[in-house]
Amino acid sequence: MLDAYTKVVSQADKQGQLVSDAQIDALLAMVQDGAKRTDVVNRITSNSSAIVTNAARALFAEQPQLVAPGGNAYTNRRVSACLRDMDIILRYVTYAVFLGDASALDDRCLNGLRETYVALGVPGASMAESINKMKAAAIALANDRAGVTQGDCSSLMAELSSYFDRAAAAVS
Repeated sequence: MLDAYTKVVSQADKQGQLVSDAQIDALLAMVQDGAKRTDVVNRITSNSSAIVTNAARALFAEQPQLVAPGGNAYTNRRVSACLRDMDIILRYVTYAVFLGDASALDDRCLNGLRETYVALGVPGASMAESINKMKAAAIALANDRAGVTQGDCSSLMAELSSYFDRAAAAVS
């Protein structure tokens, strides 16, 4: 897992080149957005339990067959496993936002997850829907301007959205 700075330097070193002006500008923009990134991560992290719980409730309300006898989330043990997985995915999305790089999300969370879910009989479409529900809640929280660093956050919100989309695609 490399942070954005190490990744840029490593790529330039492999190519035997200096870091380009465009790469430096991109890293500078990331530094300038650092306070916003921290605000977004803090806001999502401090509300993670509510994000996960509300997303699961909404999913189970829309797809009651999941928690019905014989459903994939039937029994408390299976519901707990579902909530645990949702929490882990949300946590790794925050890592990606903080680092400005999806490698931690990909390498430590999503790599092989679809295969695991297929082997366990977890419905990927339902899990992807739960991720989309977490995405909507996280973006709504992150876009709330009260008590956060002011400025244009559109690119950061697009980045946050892309990490959730990446996770949803990985499980479906």
